Amino acid sequence: MTVEKILGDWKQKRFRPIYWLEGEEEYYIDELMNFAEHHILSEAEASFNLSIFYGKDAFWADIINACRKYPMFGDRQVVLLKEAQQMREIEKLEPYIENPLASTIFVVSYKEKKIDGRSRMAKLIKEKAELFSSKKMYDNQLPEWTSELIKSKGYNISAKALLLLVEHIGNDLSRINNEVEKILINLGARKNINDDDIERFVGVSKEYNVFELQDALVKKNLSKAIRIVQYFEANPKAAPIQMILPALYNFFSKTYMLFGQSSKDEKTIAANIGTNPFFVKDYIAAAKAYNYEGIESAILLLHEYNLKSVGVNSINTEDASLLKEMIAKMIA
Repeated sequence: MTVEKILGDWKQKRFRPIYWLEGEEEYYIDELMNFAEHHILSEAEASFNLSIFYGKDAFWADIINACRKYPMFGDRQVVLLKEAQQMREIEKLEPYIENPLASTIFVVSYKEKKIDGRSRMAKLIKEKAELFSSKKMYDNQLPEWTSELIKSKGYNISAKALLLLVEHIGNDLSRINNEVEKILINLGARKNINDDDIERFVGVSKEYNVFELQDALVKKNLSKAIRIVQYFEANPKAAPIQMILPALYNFFSKTYMLFGQSSKDEKTIAANIGTNPFFVKDYIAAAKAYNYEGIESAILLLHEYNLKSVGVNSINTEDASLLKEMIAKMIA
């Protein structure tokens, strides 16, 4: 069952007695819980027929009693159990899951993980409830997801601005959505988001960021790369070394995979190496600039300096010094 299908059913006033929302991606779970809390019932109905529990403080008997009540001045009631993964004795809900009340819509958010599939409760949920399981989105899917999110709100974003936004925030859909909302509020009458907007409203420098550092490495522009690292040194929160090294490792690892590709089609290559077609040109440019041995050397250097950044074979060396040293060796 997808988010769209559940929301579509709810908007059409089609309900099942129990919805179990679980998994690692909190964004979709929060979207469903927010709709259930604010839109299934009218404001007048909610004052009598909406009950909200939080797993850490909830007692199973109170939840079952709330679920077994009949609605007042309406056809249905909504009971929400948030953060259910923190609830003690959650298995005590099994009798209600096995025999739910038709006039109650019981929605459970079980974040960060899935309930043990071997348990009796998991089997009951599959049999009696509408199960929604959310997986963490792959990093290479983030640009397309973000672009579609922005389009759904009636706006567009430039390729560079999209990359800056995604690279800065990373795999956090809720934060991406929040930052997009902040940008749109400040756009005024404009419908296009550019890199100046990302710099101004999100706080990402359009000249000094991991993407520009990557670009400098591809072009073997040592002076530009060093200037970017110096900016990072003066602004530690802009791009800590723990964010820079994994990003560069991911880039060079994807580039390394190009050497095993027989196809010249960029969409095919993107699918084979697990990335977005938008990035393929950068990987191809890097492969040409460094060749097989150079890419292999870059990956080994990244591994070496990742160890140094945590103190292995390097004591009290500043992060910026490590980055400058590594970059000089890469480009050389």
